[in-house]
This record gives sequence, C-alpha cells and structure tokens, in this order.
Amino acid sequence: MEAELVTEAADRVCDLPGRPLRVFAVIPGDAEGASFVFARRQVDSLKKLGLSIGTFYLQSRTKPLSTAREALRLRRALSKFQPDLVHAHYGTVTSCLCSIATRYPLIVTFRGSDLNGDLDSGLLRARLGSFLSQLSALRARAIICTSEHLKARLWWRRDKVAVVPSGVDLDLFTPNGQEEARNRLALPMSESTVLFNASKNPIIKGVSLAKLAIEHAEKLVGKIRFMQLNGTIAPEEIPLYMNAADCLLLTSRSEGSPNIVKEAMACNLPVVSVHVGDVADLLAGVSYSHVVSRDATAIGRAVAEVLRTRPRSNGRKKVELYSEENVAQKILEVYRSACSIVD
Repeated sequence: MEAELVTEAADRVCDLPGRPLRVFAVIPGDAEGASFVFARRQVDSLKKLGLSIGTFYLQSRTKPLSTAREALRLRRALSKFQPDLVHAHYGTVTSCLCSIATRYPLIVTFRGSDLNGDLDSGLLRARLGSFLSQLSALRARAIICTSEHLKARLWWRRDKVAVVPSGVDLDLFTPNGQEEARNRLALPMSESTVLFNASKNPIIKGVSLAKLAIEHAEKLVGKIRFMQLNGTIAPEEIPLYMNAADCLLLTSRSEGSPNIVKEAMACNLPVVSVHVGDVADLLAGVSYSHVVSRDATAIGRAVAEVLRTRPRSNGRKKVELYSEENVAQKILEVYRSACSIVD
C-alpha cells in the first residue's frame, strides 16, 4: 500500500508547475576517477538546464550483504530527496536494485556490457548481469540505449526506448598542437604513436588483438609506441594524450556507443576500429579513419596507412551532434515524456 501511495504521489508531482524537475541519478562506482565519468558529466550538463538532480554512487554490486546495505542506503537517500524520477545510469545490479528499492518512476540507461555481457567478469556473471538488465527493463517507465545495436538486444519493451548516445564535452576535448602535447608528455615528434583504451577491462577491450595488429603494422611502418590507457589517468588529462597520439585503436569485443571514439573525433584524432557498437555510424564521413574486420592483419594495415602520413581527421565537424548540450536536451525530452505517463 505504501509503495502504491509513493507512485501516485510521484505521478502527481511530475505535473506540478513552477519548480524544476527533480531527478535522482544512480551511478555505479565512485564520485571521482575515470569510472563512469561520462555519466557524471551527463548529470552536470542536465543541471545546467535547471534540473534539480541528486546523485547516489552505488559502491558495491558484487557482494550480497554489501549490496543489501547499499539498497537500504539508497532507500533512505530517495526518501530524503523525494524525486520525480529515478535514473539508473547502467543496467545489471544498478538498474535491478533501483527497480526493487523504490516505486518512483524509473529511467534506465543501458550502455553496452550491461546488455552485451561483461565477459571480463566470467561467463556466468556476464549472463546473470544481462538477465538482471532485462528484468529491470520491465520495471522502467522509459529506457535509454546508447545505440540501436543495444536496443535490438532487449527482449521486450523496445517501444519504450530512446536511442541517445552519451555526449562529449567539446570544451575539454578540443584539437591542440601535437608538438605541445608531446612536449608535455616527453614524447619525441619522430615517433609513431597509437593510443588504446584498455580501461579496467582489457579482455573485453580486445587488448590481445590490438597488440597483434600493432605487430603487423610495425612490419609495414617500423617501430610504434603503443600507449595504453588503463583507467588510472585523470579524465581531464585524456585530451592531452589524444592530441599527442597519431591514431586511436579500438578492438573491443563489445561496446554500446564508445565515448572514446567521439572524444577522439572531437580532437581530430584518426580512429581505426573493428565493427562494434555504433562505431561505423559515428565514423561515417570522418577522414583518415577506418572501420575494418576483426582481423589482426586488416587492422594492422589500416593503422599503418594512417601512420604513413600521420594526418589529423575532420572528426570535430562530425561530432557536434553529440555535444553534451545536445544530448542533455534529448535526455530532458525523455524525462518529460516519462513524467507525462501515468502507470
């Protein structure tokens, strides 16, 4: 009975004029560092539109007892904030916990491995995570998928989906001189440099395939510096590495709409990628960038082609559609649409 009253109250409050929409964002991980920084940036961009947003960082998703404590902490935070909407910024345990911890209207954003399965965590855990994501979709009033590919992976409720890729901070990710960037990183200008985002999930990011591709490329153009990002570099420093590099390499086994590609585009950094997520759509019309088969020789040839002349791309012109401001407006439309629906 109490849960029903909460739902009815939330439905009424969504339509109250004269005050900003109140959204409670639930993000896995910590409030700092590289983990889910794109979700934190999205929250900040929505605040700039005048929304009142509370943020909850889900610190445990793997240990049952700790997760139960997090659920209680989440319920207390929601009771205090009294939102119009709850927005889970990831599937698996995050969205599932949101779906059972509250009866407020729920928005879920699926970002990639939550529906594709995080193979780095093991097959059983990956399948369980995907299953929890599918279950939470049943509870969601609206669903955001970062690519059409992810939308197609849903078992149901596809009619509730808005496809909205995560946005890029175009003030942070901007083209700057390569020589200046290399001086700051103590890298010689003569060196061919490929940037690779291993993150904290090197297996799912395809690091073994990337290394094989670099070996093939070196046979064609000589020695290459293979610079790996492993999640320890401060997010605000990533543009420095992108401006210093000659090419971004993406060999992921699974992606939604990889922000690293959009960030590279914003810095005019050429990209060589396998067919994964929505990368082919992102790079359509982007010069000196290639989408190739998942084959080390083909990837190596594409990397070597970029490194022979070491050009910059025209990605900046193509990525403006994905600015944080544009994406925030689309997310706001989803919120307003969800508020207009009465369960």
